[in-house]
Amino acid sequence: MEQTFQSAYQEEKRRLDATIAEIDRQLQRLRSIEVYTGHDFTEQVLEAGREEKRQALAKSLPAPYFGRLDFQGGKDLEPRPLYIGKIGVDHAEIGEQPMVIDWRAPIASVFYSFTGGDEPAAYEAPEGIIEGMVYLKRNLVIRQQILERVSDTFDRSSDQPAVSDEFLVYRLGENKDNKLRDIVSTIQAEQDKIIRAAKNTALIIQGVAGSGKTTVALHRLAYLLYQYKEQITAEKMIIFAPNHMFLDYISNVLPELGVADIQQSTFADWALQLLGIELPVADASETLAYWFESAGGMPEVTDEAPGRFKGSIAFMNMVRACVESMENASVPEADFIPWEGAVLSRDTILHWFHEEYKPYPLAKRKERVMARIHRWIEMELKKSPSATVLKERKKKASQREKSYASKWPKYEPLMLYKMMFKAAKMQAGWPEEVLKPIPGGIMKSTQKDLKQNIIREEDLPALLYMHYLLNDITGEQRFDHIVIDEAQDFSPFQVAVLDLFVKGHSFTILGDLSQGIHAYRGVHVWEEMSSLYAPDQTAYFALTRSYRSTMEIIEFANRILEKGVKSDLLAVPVFRSGNPVRLIAYGNKGQQRAQELRKGMQKLSAGEYRTVAILTRTLQDAQALYERLRPDMPELHLIDGAKKVYEGGLSILPVYLSKGLEFDAVIVADADEQHYGASAWDAKLLYVGCTRALHELWLMHEGPLPDFLQNMNEDIAVAGW
Repeated sequence: MEQTFQSAYQEEKRRLDATIAEIDRQLQRLRSIEVYTGHDFTEQVLEAGREEKRQALAKSLPAPYFGRLDFQGGKDLEPRPLYIGKIGVDHAEIGEQPMVIDWRAPIASVFYSFTGGDEPAAYEAPEGIIEGMVYLKRNLVIRQQILERVSDTFDRSSDQPAVSDEFLVYRLGENKDNKLRDIVSTIQAEQDKIIRAAKNTALIIQGVAGSGKTTVALHRLAYLLYQYKEQITAEKMIIFAPNHMFLDYISNVLPELGVADIQQSTFADWALQLLGIELPVADASETLAYWFESAGGMPEVTDEAPGRFKGSIAFMNMVRACVESMENASVPEADFIPWEGAVLSRDTILHWFHEEYKPYPLAKRKERVMARIHRWIEMELKKSPSATVLKERKKKASQREKSYASKWPKYEPLMLYKMMFKAAKMQAGWPEEVLKPIPGGIMKSTQKDLKQNIIREEDLPALLYMHYLLNDITGEQRFDHIVIDEAQDFSPFQVAVLDLFVKGHSFTILGDLSQGIHAYRGVHVWEEMSSLYAPDQTAYFALTRSYRSTMEIIEFANRILEKGVKSDLLAVPVFRSGNPVRLIAYGNKGQQRAQELRKGMQKLSAGEYRTVAILTRTLQDAQALYERLRPDMPELHLIDGAKKVYEGGLSILPVYLSKGLEFDAVIVADADEQHYGASAWDAKLLYVGCTRALHELWLMHEGPLPDFLQNMNEDIAVAGW
């Protein structure tokens, strides 16, 4: 066995050395060509191609590939060794098989989809389906041109021709830094199906914690740019993430895959910029805190909760009806008289507005009508009998034109939205039968917010929809593809509005209903989103395998879902065992809480763990604990929602801000029934906290544990240090 391994290692080392030498030769040749800076278009195009090749070769040089697939397919008489990397590299000689095949190429899909056995493997090529046999599937770890690991996950010549998870477990066992990493070398078959799914589909992905759904979505963007490079551009793709820190956390993945210029934003930032509104949006954490504190816990969420109601398609229909009702009330009542003796009848203006310019949205229609009126004035002015009369009529017409324009409604979304929620809505011309279904509590609370210029995230879909109905959207504002992360916190109205801004329903919508801690405004079942589309416009995938945490942590978290949420969306762990989860009581009735938490963090960070976090119940708890611990732990970071950069190392943050992040080790502070009650929402919140841990999870508490943490098996959880 050792001799076989050494033989394989030496074979791969020779191949690597030869590949690096060839890449370096090509790179030096391209660098020796003087960079063209002239104005000849043809030469500019050639230079752009050379520069793209220089960058690709330079990026490939440290680690040209990560996998080998020996495949006999099509017209091949013998198996061909195919080396797969992040970036494809051709031989210098035209017609030669590529030295390195891009991981997004059709044949590379076999590397990810093949799961062993004697059956043929197949991939879809431009010329049709190609079938063949896999003889070897090999993973390689190359860092800075050094071959560190050779691992055969399948070998047909072996006595045990079965795919092994050994390499995957090895990669999952690595410690975390402050950035999310690409998974291109360990993409699994179920993930690859999502990555390579058709473009013009609203893809909905339910993924358990740690299933890699965010990373899969980012790899899907890179794949779409490769597969549809003639149809889409990176600049016309956007990722919506829950906060700026999460955007920073995922910021390295796309550049590592050779992709740049994809837009990244929060929904609120993008919406406010598009609307031209400079008012701040109330932070989601403020809304969460308000709900929790006002109700003494998470209240029961009904469809009449403000976020649920304003996020519904029913409310979307109300907004549309209100905007459409303005059509009949838009044209001022009287004829337009620029000066005595000249009359443009209201009937003529109504004809222009309702007939000739009907295809235009209201704001554009008003612009067209006012421009038509201006041209009519100019024609009438030409009939003036003298220069003196012309001058007098011009002055009077200018004043009356401005006065007439001011009598039209102002088509500004925020102003109209405020009018929707005015008590005297009939005076504003709104149809009472349309607005009557708005619950009284929502009417009053929104009136109060808008009077104080407070906008909440659930108000933004309505404002965007109003903007669309009044102005339409330009080609520059329309995306080729949209990714929505943590989509369980989005509303159907949000997605329906975004669908107006994307071509061909091209979405990747991903989330986890078990982590729906913003249930007061998010979806409760994925059908709320899939029902927005025809059956052939949407597809649903479930990722149930968790790659993040050890078996012990996943089994512990699953018990929380089973007992606290009554959910069957349970994670299936990869076989990677670690230490049991620890349930640790504070000493001396909690008076030593800060010291105990400091002790725990120091114990965990003293070893090989690079990222350790304390998760508190509220932001106030995190801030207070940070002030207590910081003097003795200057390297400690507070994550409070205002931060835009995740710095790694030692962190303190409230549990609701930890979604999407992961740490080598996690301490959940105050995991008792006082801080986490018996509601499903409390259980979801604790589930989020527990599933942030890769290798080690400790829960510290003062009083009794919540019911859903009682009676955990000793092989999953143990008491004490």
